[in-house]
Amino acid sequence: QVQLVESGGGLVQAGGSLRLSCAASGRTFSFYGMGWFRQAPGKEREFVAASRWSGGSTYYADSVKGRFTISRDNAKNTVYLQMNSLKPEDTAVYYCAVSTGWGSPLRPDEYNYWGQGTQVTVSS
Repeated sequence: QVQLVESGGGLVQAGGSLRLSCAASGRTFSFYGMGWFRQAPGKEREFVAASRWSGGSTYYADSVKGRFTISRDNAKNTVYLQMNSLKPEDTAVYYCAVSTGWGSPLRPDEYNYWGQGTQVTVSS
């Protein structure tokens, strides 16, 4: 089994920064990639960022490119999402997810395990 625990969410003013963490436990040897998604009230879950677990390729939604950075610490089995220059439209519940093999890292259905989510609220 795999468990993912997110942390680091909170309330921040527009222009501020937050760093989300996602600590993984369990069958980490099966990880192929990890991603961050978000879901705002009344909207579908959307892709934010993803990274190969072994390193190399990273992927970003156009809406966060240049502002958000995904990184990982394999020794700690933890993935981070550094969020800078936050905007009110970034307000959502943020979820981390693990894929054991993806065709496209942008699709939620390519991920096998999900965390419980952490709320990010950006005030104007």
